[in-house]
This record gives sequence, structure tokens and C-alpha cells, in this order.
Amino acid sequence: MDADHTIIWSTGDGRMSWRCELGAYVAEARSECLRYFRAPGFMLPVMLFPTMFYLLFGIVMNHGGNADTARYLLASYGVFGVMSPGLFGFGVSIAAERDNGLLMLKRALPMPAGAYLLGKMLMAMLAAAGVVAGLLVMAVGLAHVSISVAQAGLLLLTGMLGVLPFCAMGMFVGVLVKGQGAPGVLNLIYLPMSFLSGLWIPLPMLPTVLQKIAPLWPSAHLQPLALAALGLARVAVWPHVLVLAGYTIAFCLLAARRLRRVG
Repeated sequence: MDADHTIIWSTGDGRMSWRCELGAYVAEARSECLRYFRAPGFMLPVMLFPTMFYLLFGIVMNHGGNADTARYLLASYGVFGVMSPGLFGFGVSIAAERDNGLLMLKRALPMPAGAYLLGKMLMAMLAAAGVVAGLLVMAVGLAHVSISVAQAGLLLLTGMLGVLPFCAMGMFVGVLVKGQGAPGVLNLIYLPMSFLSGLWIPLPMLPTVLQKIAPLWPSAHLQPLALAALGLARVAVWPHVLVLAGYTIAFCLLAARRLRRVG
């Protein structure tokens, strides 16, 4: 290898140059995004379920009803929608890639250790943005909900960052179970957690015992942030943000510990 290539691919102490490291992050993120956006088996359910629920309950059954109801359901189904790319985009894919040896190959490749996970996180964030954007279009175009540009942007940001705790949960499940069992396990988490967080039925309408345990679920902390983004609630933002960050860190650490032990 000549001197020019040495400058490009490594530093003097044998580490990757910053250009090569940045290129690895970009290439991995691009490949993950392209892989999932070209997979209709993943993208269609992610986009279809929240939009169909919103069309049915927020538009058809709420026809001529209170505009705040459509706005409330926009926030709730937005949270329901962004949970999916985090849980399934991470959980199912990591479980399958552990089974077929791709994860071991990725770890052996001369690329930054975080590039693999960062690519998946970016994919989940873009998918979450697509879900929220689709719901916003339906809310404005079909339900005639009045939403300012600032509110729409804040809801998009909430969805894109709010997907991260569910990425961490999905990663933890993905390193625990086999590829064939991951979808079933994740559905046993995804659907009950959505119900118990008040995404389908407002919490005040649920039994008292379920209201008391609702703060255990990360989705119950993301929903108030989504409601606040649309001007439907005045909440202290930072406590919810800190809880969601705590979930993200805790599940990432648990997943990393499991990977170190069993691969």
C-alpha cells in the first residue's frame, strides 16, 4: 500500500483515519435505511397500522365531532406508530442477524463498533418520521385539524427522538430470543404496552389499578410529550425526557452485557 492510501485508511498508530471512520458510519447508515425501506414486509405494517387506526377512529368515527378529539388521537396514534420501527426494526433484525451469523461478521469487520447500531437507529428515526408525517397529512387534509408549522415540527421531533427507548428495548429482546420467536415476543410487549399506556383508551377511562402502573411504560411518558407538542397539555417536559433517556440507557446496557456474554 502506498503512502497516500496509508493516510486515507489509517493514522500513524494503526487506527482508522477520521475520514475512513466517518465513511463507515455513512455507508452503514445508508445500507440499513435502503435495506428496510426496500422491504415491504417491514415498512407496510409500520405505516399502515397507525394510519388505518387514525382513519377509522380519528376521522370516520369522529366525523363532525370535536376537533380536539382528532388532535388527541393524532398524538396517541403517533406514539403508537413510532414504537413499531424501534421495537421491530431492532428486535426482529438483530435476532435474525444473530441466528444467521451476520451480527458476528459485522463485529469482526474493521469498522467502528457503533456504526451498526447507529445505522439501525437512523433507520428507525426516519421510519418514525414517515409515520408521523403520514398522520399529520391525514389530520390536516381529512380531519381538518388546525396545526401550526411549529406544532407539526415539534411532533415530528418528538417522534424521531421518542423512538430511541423502543430501539433499546427492541435491541434487548433481539439479543435474548431467536429470530423466529422475536416477532411474537415483541407483539406481546407492543400491543399490551400500547393499551396500558392509554394510547387506545384515555387513561382516566381505564381501571384505577391500570392508571397507577401506567408510568412504568415508556410510551406513557412519550404520549404527554406528543400532546404537549400539539398544545393539548401543559406538562413538565424534563421529567418525561429523563425517564425516557433512563429507559434507553438501561436497555442498551443490558443488551451490551448480554452480547458480551453470549454474542
